[in-house]
Amino acid sequence: MAITAAVTAAAAGHTAEVVDRVGSDVPDKENRVYRKPAGVVTVISPWNFPMYLSNRSVAPALALGNAVVLKPAEDSPVTGGLLLAKVYEEAGLPPGLLSVVVGRGRDIGDHLVQHDIPRVISFTGSTRVGQGIAAKAGLKRLALELGGNGPLVVLDDADLEHAVDCAVFGSYYHQGQICMATNRVIIDASVYYEFVDRFVEQARALRTGDPRNAETQIGPVINHTQLNSVRDKVAESVAGGAKPLLFGEPQGPAGLVLPPHVLLGDNYVTTAAEEVFGPVATLIRAHGEDDALRIANDTRYGLSSGVFTRDVERGLRFAHQVEAGMTHINDTTVHDDVHAAFGGEKASGIGRFGGRWVAEDFTTHHWISIQHRPRRLVF
Repeated sequence: MAITAAVTAAAAGHTAEVVDRVGSDVPDKENRVYRKPAGVVTVISPWNFPMYLSNRSVAPALALGNAVVLKPAEDSPVTGGLLLAKVYEEAGLPPGLLSVVVGRGRDIGDHLVQHDIPRVISFTGSTRVGQGIAAKAGLKRLALELGGNGPLVVLDDADLEHAVDCAVFGSYYHQGQICMATNRVIIDASVYYEFVDRFVEQARALRTGDPRNAETQIGPVINHTQLNSVRDKVAESVAGGAKPLLFGEPQGPAGLVLPPHVLLGDNYVTTAAEEVFGPVATLIRAHGEDDALRIANDTRYGLSSGVFTRDVERGLRFAHQVEAGMTHINDTTVHDDVHAAFGGEKASGIGRFGGRWVAEDFTTHHWISIQHRPRRLVF
């Protein structure tokens, strides 16, 4: 029903925009290329930044003339959907242009993805679910922002104080429950031990507890399923040879506050090979710049990344070789300017969010030609 209402609303009319005029070899022919709304956009959003990550797709889709059917995550249906819809309603959005469908993905997700009417599926979430959507969506256009495994590379000439600050922030901000999180810190061997000591010292000093306390820096993870997943990955990594330097048992509200964990390992222990989505950092030693690049790229993911060096040109050369949608020089991997091209490579997604780039996902082009004088047709 929500999809039918969206079709009706989208069909109410939206003036197409001429985006280009191109020449023709045919005399007296005028070619126009119009940009038009795609039609109906299905948005499936995650729980970790629910209102923002829903609106990141909803707002541009509506602004470009589409109707939207939004399914927020089952853990955050209010902030991820119902509250957002209320805001749009009070702002004067015409009825039917935005519909919110609340429910578990396993119950309604396939219907939303496979329905004949939506032209675009915009999904933010795990790579596993994104791959399932891609397999079921048929010929619909896909805008997918999937899992990450962010490498932060610290080269031999890095400003260590700044690099440690950014690495700790990227690893533990929002309990590490961010697609752009620094999952792996790759450190040149010449500065490895000093970096590790500084990193562990800062991580140990982070304040854990109730998020209602303004001084809390690490609060609870989203639920016990996620907590168990994070702890299982840590246990697998230690069993696989990783050395735990900082760890602890869950505590705080509902037993969901996991203290910051620091592991020393290689690129193949579970916490380095997989997205963790928890307050866990894996520190990896690299033997020179080429080895650091090899380690950074040795993953099926390619979302956000970073590199630290005092030589900006060196950093730029390195960044161009990183297989990722985003690379930040001398900054944390957790960064999103809403007017820039946000997205990933490899198993981290398809398409780009933000700025003018998002228009490519939510619109289509229609070539219309006008023959001003009859042309001579030759068989």
